[in-house]
Formats: sequence, C-alpha cells, structure tokens
Amino acid sequence: MSRLYRHEGLRLIRFAAAMLALAALAAKGQEIEPRAYTNAPVGLNFLIAGYNYTTGGVATDPALPIENTQVEVHTTLFAYARSLDFFGKSAKFDVVQPYAWASGSATVKDQFGEREVSGPADTRFRFAVNLYGAPALSMKDFANYRQDTIVGASVEVTAPSGQYDEDHLLNIGTNRWSIKPEIGVSKSLGRLTLELAGGIRFYTENDDFFGGRAREQDPLYSLQGHLTYSFGYGIWAAVDGTFYTGGRTTLDGVENNDKLENSRIGATLALPVNRYNSVKIFFHTGVSVRTGSDFSAMGINWQYRFGGEH
Repeated sequence: MSRLYRHEGLRLIRFAAAMLALAALAAKGQEIEPRAYTNAPVGLNFLIAGYNYTTGGVATDPALPIENTQVEVHTTLFAYARSLDFFGKSAKFDVVQPYAWASGSATVKDQFGEREVSGPADTRFRFAVNLYGAPALSMKDFANYRQDTIVGASVEVTAPSGQYDEDHLLNIGTNRWSIKPEIGVSKSLGRLTLELAGGIRFYTENDDFFGGRAREQDPLYSLQGHLTYSFGYGIWAAVDGTFYTGGRTTLDGVENNDKLENSRIGATLALPVNRYNSVKIFFHTGVSVRTGSDFSAMGINWQYRFGGEH
C-alpha cells in the first residue's frame, strides 16, 4: 500500500510540475503584443532574436494535495517577418522558432519532486492584414502616411514541431496544432495610440498524452488592449493589458475543473539603436487568477530590418 501511495504522490508531483511548465510555455496564447496592426512600408524584412524569462506558479485542482508549485522557463527565439502588399492592403507574414529550457517543482503529500527539460518549442506562423485605414505603400509614399483608424485581422497557426516525449508530462512541445483568428483596431490620437484586439485560439486533440491518453482543450478567448505613446525618433512605450478565459481540458472524455479566467498587465519599451536596428523590452504579470497560470514574464528582443528601399 505504501508503494501505491508513493507512486501516486510522484505522479501528482510530475503532473503539477508539468502543468506549471505547460502553462508558462503556452504564454504565447495569452500574449500581450502592442502595435500588432500598425502600417509599415511594403517589402521590409525583419530578423528578430530574443530572450524571455518566465517564472511563477499555476493554480491546480483544489481537490489535489499539491502545494508550492513553481516553474522557471528560459526561452530564446528567432523570427523572420516581411511586410506585404495584399490586394492593395498592407499585410505581414512572420514565423517564430523558440527554444526553451524549463524546470518545475511541486510538493505532494510532503514529498518534493522536480524535473528539467529543454528543446525546441512549437513553430508559429502568423499572417496579418490591415483591412481598413492602412493601404500598402512604398517606402517613398509611406513618408506622407499618417495613421487615423486601422482595422486589421490575423491568423496564427502553431505546429506540433517541438520536443515531445509521450512518456513524460513535462514537455516543451504540445503535440497538437492550434489556430488563432483575431481582429484588432488601432486608433491614433496624436502621439497616443489606442489598440484593442480580440481572438479565439482553437486546439486539436493530443492523442498521445502521457502514455497514449487523449487530451482535448476548449477554445481560449482573449481580449487585449494597449495605450502606446510615441516619443519620436522611433522611441515608444506602451501600457498593456489582457484578459483571457476558457481553455478547459478533457482527459479521456473526463472534463477537468481547470477553466482559465485570468487578467494580466504589463509594459513595453522600444528603443532604436540606429536606422536598421532596435531593441524592445517588455514585462508582464498576473493581476487576477481564477485558475490556471499565475506567472510573470520579462524579455528583450533585438530587431534588424532591411529591404523596402524602393
């Protein structure tokens, strides 16, 4: 009997640590991204390298004897983006490839357990188009462009390309596809810009979850807002906030009590280095957490742009 209890305790420890890391690694689904629908000259290319640090806990099922859950995730990312002319409208395509190192720990029935894992995370692809208020312009014509109101839409697809081992709960990849359609509005008020975007992320089933079990997740609904101030010379800062709900999971047909209903706030600062290079620094943290991930994240991204000269 004692061996059974020890096995169950270790299983819960692994479960808690895994849910921590998965919640943190899923933070892109709960992202805070200002200036997602601003206009840019056609033909610009962007190369981006960044480092993100995430730390915190996750609220687990109160019926489980899990305490002191904690996770740390270090993520590097490499991305490419290009501004496009999409039937006369400005558009952008980007691809992001993260690589992460995650460690999680928890205490179950006075037993402490921890695990570390590293590897590539799931690759993300995104296409966005500004449907109103942001025509496709050359670099020369863009010099005379002044933003008023922009209405845009985007679709993001995440592929199951990350590190995944069905024998462990703690993985970098998720072994499933996701797709997130979103619509956003950006309104310029002089140096201030107000932004609001709402989206829904849908998930396919992970049919090989921890030894061949079937794990499903309901759609995750998100609403984010930003207040951005432009200081000129390419310097801008934003106050950010987001709310997300949904995402309840089902394991082998049994629904879990893990619906998300969380809000987060943060700040972003962009600084130009020269004509072609810039740095973006961000921080965000949880404000209200009903259940799910309660973490803080910070990071820095370096961006190099080229092209679009004609």
